[in-house]
Amino acid sequence: MIRRYLPRSTEELISWYERYISPFSLLVGFTIDNLAIRQIDLWLSSLVLAGYLSLAAIGTILINLVGSGRLRHQVALTVAPFIPVVVQFAFGGLFSGFVILYSRSAAIAVSWVFVVLLAALLLGNERFRTFYTRFPFQIGILFFGLLSFMIFYVPFITKTIGPWMFVISGAVSVTLIALYLYISSFYIRELVKETRTTVARTIAGIFFFIMILYFLGAIPPLPLSLRDVGVLHSIQRTGDTYAVTYESRTWYEMYFRYKQVYHLAPGEVVYVYTAIFAPSGISTGIVHEWQKYDALKGSWVTEHVLTFPIQGGREGGYRGYSLKRDVSPGEWRVNVMTDYGQLIGRVGFRVEKVDAPVALQSDKF
Repeated sequence: MIRRYLPRSTEELISWYERYISPFSLLVGFTIDNLAIRQIDLWLSSLVLAGYLSLAAIGTILINLVGSGRLRHQVALTVAPFIPVVVQFAFGGLFSGFVILYSRSAAIAVSWVFVVLLAALLLGNERFRTFYTRFPFQIGILFFGLLSFMIFYVPFITKTIGPWMFVISGAVSVTLIALYLYISSFYIRELVKETRTTVARTIAGIFFFIMILYFLGAIPPLPLSLRDVGVLHSIQRTGDTYAVTYESRTWYEMYFRYKQVYHLAPGEVVYVYTAIFAPSGISTGIVHEWQKYDALKGSWVTEHVLTFPIQGGREGGYRGYSLKRDVSPGEWRVNVMTDYGQLIGRVGFRVEKVDAPVALQSDKF
């Protein structure tokens, strides 16, 4: 009775895998990646992502060696139908890791374009098996994965961040994919030669598309990560401990950073607190840019800017704050940026004046 539901051939097995196992493995893989990539400077994150990249690169070579007839060993021919599935699994794990990594590094309001693109590739990957037999598609997806990895990895190992480091990450990615194609040409010369124009255009298109996204601010400044942000009524530091007061909020309101109301009593000061994670060895400047919405102009007007340095290495993030006195009622936001102007995150709030202080909660961390 059970045998009638089991696959009877290789193609039926692969079809069975795609229908039943693949969706489940996507969930399991995403969970494993979520546990492995817990903080941006873990070497485990790099090893996991590099492992997926290596598996995809090797699988791509094997697909084309078998397809071109250069690899005719019986074992290779037997497992050949499964190789695209393995490549699909590798890219699925890779994009799953990237979705976690990039979505954690900045507010979704900042990085949503790139995160949505990664999520689309992750979900679409479950239907890409037939495309993984096409060389230009293979190289395009491989280069996109390689570039996304280097954007994170190069600043991590060099302990340097900034626009030039992003460009260097792109240059390293182009160099590595060119080396990969050069090595491939020794084994599948005809295929590389026939598709070189399409492959070159694909690589160039992806490269310039990612560069445009970065300089438009759609890609977060990895490996920095906004771990915490809040609008406070008071903050006092004693040693390594911060004592703060803030207005109570319901559990679901904690997820809406742009919907806070700050009830400002006479003489009170508005504080904005942030905790920004950076890997050990990285030192950079962080900017708090206070802006108020001008309804007449229909735009945000900068009222105050504060810059302070941070040191990487603290798991919960380097803590800092800025304050503003004589805050007028209305819509406010504070942009949390790098000192070279790239947005890490943002917190928004509406100031309403009251005659007496409202009830506040206290906390220490």
